[in-house]
Amino acid sequence: MLSAAPIIYGMIFVGVLVLVNGVYLVAFGKSISLSNKVNRRLELLDKGERREDVLAKLRKEMDQHMESRSLPLYSLLADKAQKAALAFTPQQLMMVMAGAGAFAFVGLSVATEASLPVRVVMAVMMGVGGVYMWVNHRAKKRLGMIEEQLPDAVELLVRSLRVGHPFTSAITIVSKELKDPLATEFGIIADENAYGRDVGEALKHMAERLDMQDLRFLAVAVAIQQQAGGNLAEILEGLAKVIRARFRLFRRVKAITAEAQWSGKFLSGFPVACLIFIQVAKPDYYDNVLDHPWFIPACFIVGIMLTLNVIVMRALTNIKV
Repeated sequence: MLSAAPIIYGMIFVGVLVLVNGVYLVAFGKSISLSNKVNRRLELLDKGERREDVLAKLRKEMDQHMESRSLPLYSLLADKAQKAALAFTPQQLMMVMAGAGAFAFVGLSVATEASLPVRVVMAVMMGVGGVYMWVNHRAKKRLGMIEEQLPDAVELLVRSLRVGHPFTSAITIVSKELKDPLATEFGIIADENAYGRDVGEALKHMAERLDMQDLRFLAVAVAIQQQAGGNLAEILEGLAKVIRARFRLFRRVKAITAEAQWSGKFLSGFPVACLIFIQVAKPDYYDNVLDHPWFIPACFIVGIMLTLNVIVMRALTNIKV
């Protein structure tokens, strides 16, 4: 007889993910969505908020997470949360994590007959793991959209410079013409420059915060032009071609290595899937050998081998460009 416990655990974990995303949308509204047609900075300005207040709010959201890495457990989330530019404060995100764990514990208590220690451990794992997966997904999605938008943004800078706009005005044009997430990032740079911060320094800070090589190229190009002079439009035009070519190369490599990566994932997950299937289909399968002196050592050896398998397969399929 098949056990329904794994299905229940899976449904509770999915419920945790839905809960976290729902709380985020309820707390900050649909305008926080990355696919929104009007970028978030302009929407806040249209609501009548002062420019300096909007700048302070957005900068706080983007920098607050790395400043709170010393909080217990939060070091696991800080880097991802910063790249995702979450509107949640670190304290709020920790509260959401605790709430997700409590939700999972209640679900496990109602739907399963697991012992109290098992429910507590599973609830903590679901709460922490669910929030981490949600934050990681948002960070990946946001960085992917920025990488895709960056060549268009640089080309728009080039066109603006060639029609006679100064570089700071070109930054402002990009912040109004593009969609989020890059529009708000460039809008923050434009606002910071208006209040006295150097554009090159602001671009460098954005590149380091997002940890993107192409943005570092842009920051270095602007910094060199500021110090040595030269035709910035020409420099950025060449940079746009390089960024677009790199983006095409990454996509090509991703397509070529997709089969190897999925093969690695399958080979890593197949033994675990077999073990789960055996436990679901025949829970008493290992009962005859549980008391054998080599059973526990064998479990540790299998666990170590599975871990090494995941590491080796990841190294073989993770091609650096």
